[in-house]
Amino acid sequence: MSGKSVKDNMNYGIIGNCTTAALVSDKGSIEWCCMPFFDSASMFSSILDKKKGGYFSIVPKGNYKITQQYLRKTNILVTAFACGKDAFEVIDFFPRYKLENGGYHCPPDIIRILRLISGRPVLTVDYNPRPGYAQFPAKGDLRPDYIKHCTTDGKYESVYLYSDLKLADVMRKKPIALKRDHYLMVSYNQKIVQPDIDKIRLELERTKTYWMGWIAKNMKFPKYQDQIERSTLVLKLLAYQKTGAIIAAPTTSLPETIGEVRNWDYRFCWLRDASMTISTLIQLGHYNVAKRFLQFMLDVVPYKDEKIRIMYPIHKNKQVVESELPWLAGYEKSKPVRIGNAAFKQKQNDIYGVMMDVIYQGLCNFKQSIDNQEDLWTVVRTLTRHVSNNWQKLDSSIWEFRTERKHFTFSKILCWVAMDRAVKIAQMFDKPSDAASYARLRDRIKKDVLKKGYNPKLKSLVQTYGGEYFDSANLLAEHFGFLGARDQIYIDTVRNTYKRLCVDGLMYRYRKPDDFGMPKSSFIVCTFWMIKSLYRIGDKKPAVEMFERMLGLSNHLGLFSEDMDFRSKRLLGNFPQGYSHLALIDAAMTITGKNQDRFEDKNHEPIQQKNRMS
Repeated sequence: MSGKSVKDNMNYGIIGNCTTAALVSDKGSIEWCCMPFFDSASMFSSILDKKKGGYFSIVPKGNYKITQQYLRKTNILVTAFACGKDAFEVIDFFPRYKLENGGYHCPPDIIRILRLISGRPVLTVDYNPRPGYAQFPAKGDLRPDYIKHCTTDGKYESVYLYSDLKLADVMRKKPIALKRDHYLMVSYNQKIVQPDIDKIRLELERTKTYWMGWIAKNMKFPKYQDQIERSTLVLKLLAYQKTGAIIAAPTTSLPETIGEVRNWDYRFCWLRDASMTISTLIQLGHYNVAKRFLQFMLDVVPYKDEKIRIMYPIHKNKQVVESELPWLAGYEKSKPVRIGNAAFKQKQNDIYGVMMDVIYQGLCNFKQSIDNQEDLWTVVRTLTRHVSNNWQKLDSSIWEFRTERKHFTFSKILCWVAMDRAVKIAQMFDKPSDAASYARLRDRIKKDVLKKGYNPKLKSLVQTYGGEYFDSANLLAEHFGFLGARDQIYIDTVRNTYKRLCVDGLMYRYRKPDDFGMPKSSFIVCTFWMIKSLYRIGDKKPAVEMFERMLGLSNHLGLFSEDMDFRSKRLLGNFPQGYSHLALIDAAMTITGKNQDRFEDKNHEPIQQKNRMS
């Protein structure tokens, strides 16, 4: 699986174990990792500051050709170094596998195996951790069994390095001739039992078996199997083991546009993103992840009268406060570097619809194994009450405008989704009077949207009531069943949105000034939404061509970030982005005919040729 070759094109692989993750460059350097959890302070952050941030590199002596790939069907990354007869590999992974007691072994440990292939390679281990977001210098301490680095000021943080190499040589960055296999282990915890190469190899085999077994449960596809599997493995990495939360991305402050200020922390669980991820994983057959997320929702969402937030930290009761780290230069000097996210406080009315949809899908697929059905029913009734009270109010939209609150059409559509699913859930639970009440509000919302959110002059659903701007989010009207794929309003919306927002095969979210000026990059998820929409309305050839072109725009490992530059096609934004990968899977399932069609009206006639996009 190979993407385009673009300098600094997010040429990283991700390794992780559902508690934290690390980014490894295509040269084998670890340049981002937070420990012990996704939302912890970074240990390595040279991706945000090459001088101060800290890294862990393996530097060979000589002119080596370097290639990189995943072990097939795993999240284990292999970086291969070759120079004539001298060759070796760096195998990088976080351990993860199931224990006999039903739990999971997923410690905050990065394991790096130096595997000798041939010859006598000479290399240097350049180990430079900078705990605590690199705010203060780190003190290194050589001990008989490990090297410890800790912060010298501020909040105390520390990290340990274990290895069967001579630790003094590692500490002094002394060249090492590789004569056999060796290991290096970065651990947040001091080890009780000293590791050795045999134990490390066992960790590798167990982890390899786990990932291969997990992805084997995936639905099989006639095309795009490798791309779907890689994207599914990414989504799994973003599912937090301890609580069931699903983070948007494992990074912070990778910019949407180089040198500008659209830099956000995505190490949180947006209920919208997570719910759509779960919808995709349910279709692929991964029910356990879905069950854990439903439990996370029940753990964090107030059952009755309190405010429901759009996003939550991965740990219950932890606060989300946005702040800046001025000592870090930022990715290619894109400042500020932010941690936390002020969107935590926003009002986004679409959230009710995506939450209700994932509850509905969970009940459809594994109702009998859900023990807390009464809790879910209480949450459903709470959500319907929130919709009744709020659907006519202003909100900040799916795009999280920081100063603009309006009547956003997509937010209203998702309020319709909430009530539509509430009707179905009430019927499941044999609550006919509730179902009838919910249906009345559902129908009222739809009538309102079609009257005020549709612009007859533009022949399209528009971003806001009475507005004239297009919005890619409205492409999801068919995905959620608000409109049918053969509904003329939807067909016109798709084609006119394509004309207004698509540039060289990539989609804008919208083309209008916002809090930070005019958007300059493409939002990758919107391109996959357009691909699916075109295919669904019958414009199959351009949809497939657009999809296959997008696959070629991934990085060298088939990974996508949040955004892409329209001209250079360079990946931008936080990486890897779950939203991008779930939309890739959804588009692929649509093209291959494997997508569950919950809403299509079977009585519609096919679209006539004259309606197809030229």
